[in-house]
Amino acid sequence: MAVSQKLCLPKTKFPLRINPSVHEPAIQKAADFEGLYRWQRERCNAKGTFTLHDGPPYANGEPHIGHALNKVLKDIVVRYKVLRGYRIHHRPGWDCHGLPIELKACKDLRLRGASTLEIRRTAARYAWETIELQKDAFKRWGVLADWENPYFTMAPEFEANQIQVFRDMFKKGCIYRGFKPVYWSPSSSTALAEAELEYRTHTSRAIYLRFPLATPTTVGASSDHRHQVSALVWTTTPWTLLSNRAVCYNPSHQYCVVRWRHSDGTEEMLLVGAERVDVLRGILSASGDDDLEVVSVVPGSSLAGVEYISPLEGGGDAGAKERRRPFLPGGHVAAAEGTGLVHTSPAHGFEDYSVGVAHGLDLECLVDGEGKFAAKVGGAYAGLSVLEAGTEAVISELRRSGLLVSESAHSHRYPYDWRTKKPIIIRATDQWFASVAALKAGAKAALAGVEMYPRTSVN
Repeated sequence: MAVSQKLCLPKTKFPLRINPSVHEPAIQKAADFEGLYRWQRERCNAKGTFTLHDGPPYANGEPHIGHALNKVLKDIVVRYKVLRGYRIHHRPGWDCHGLPIELKACKDLRLRGASTLEIRRTAARYAWETIELQKDAFKRWGVLADWENPYFTMAPEFEANQIQVFRDMFKKGCIYRGFKPVYWSPSSSTALAEAELEYRTHTSRAIYLRFPLATPTTVGASSDHRHQVSALVWTTTPWTLLSNRAVCYNPSHQYCVVRWRHSDGTEEMLLVGAERVDVLRGILSASGDDDLEVVSVVPGSSLAGVEYISPLEGGGDAGAKERRRPFLPGGHVAAAEGTGLVHTSPAHGFEDYSVGVAHGLDLECLVDGEGKFAAKVGGAYAGLSVLEAGTEAVISELRRSGLLVSESAHSHRYPYDWRTKKPIIIRATDQWFASVAALKAGAKAALAGVEMYPRTSVN
């Protein structure tokens, strides 16, 4: 007798494995998910209405585990409220605008170089297709919502409301035209928010270079060496030197003038932060030229009024006289980094920009939206990618002119565009901005009537 006939085993008609294409429709029909939403909206004995304001997903791809986690967690709350006797209002929607959809359309349909109108039409068509794809998945997952009446941000009535809100913000002075540095992605030709950055390990070409002083007598050098004094500066963005407008020092730090004796018998005078002399000696020892002698020590405040000659011509500079730049005080200058002196390019750094605005420096940006030197730069630089050929051209010119001290590969954390997975730059642009300062009081007042879970999230 077979073993199965000797044992009293349970018997079931459930299949060992289910076939989603066969069983899912039957489950959905039996559960009547859409009928449940209509029923709970129509019941008259509800305790009240619970509204779920659901942040809409982008209409830019197939549903994935992120969508599932988002929708299921919210659906748990919604169904709990139904069980508690509430009438639920959950109107699903889709965000149909923005760079993610445009990039997806351009990538999938190879529309690089197409007209703006063609890209918009293609992106809209792509969004509609994606909406249907995602909506079908969300309904199959049993998400409780008003699927017969969703909203779309590209619907004319929705866009009309957006324009009205924009008009109100403009009347209140919240919309303004400004010129300031932003995170800029050359690979997608657009500005990025902090949340759109990914920090990765990146290798930059770091250099030490000389900035010859135009007024060396105020930094304590002996009279027979005044003409030889140069400020020593370290940077990991050599391409920004074409936009150099100042060198920043910290007034509260000490600075040294050191005599650097070379192995060939020549010598020169360098200005560096006092705390960086030993570090500098270690760096120069690699070339055998580590003979440094401190000639004088001066307070940072004594650098006020000192000028130097910017190492490169750029943006209309013509000759050393036009390239005279000031030393300026900066609280952001750290004694433990670089040389204690910071090359400052207002168009390519947030702290640099603040210094530039405070002292009336030229804020012109010499880099275009594709991350290339603009035509107005002139010379051999125009049209070169700043992160690649442009950096090589700058370093080569510094080497040719004798201003390059050393070059090395510097590995550090660097921001990348989270969409294209390519490095970004900081670039000052003239664009529209929205100031939230005028909205702050109203927003805080509105939050006062909101019960937050956990309570600390109100901050």
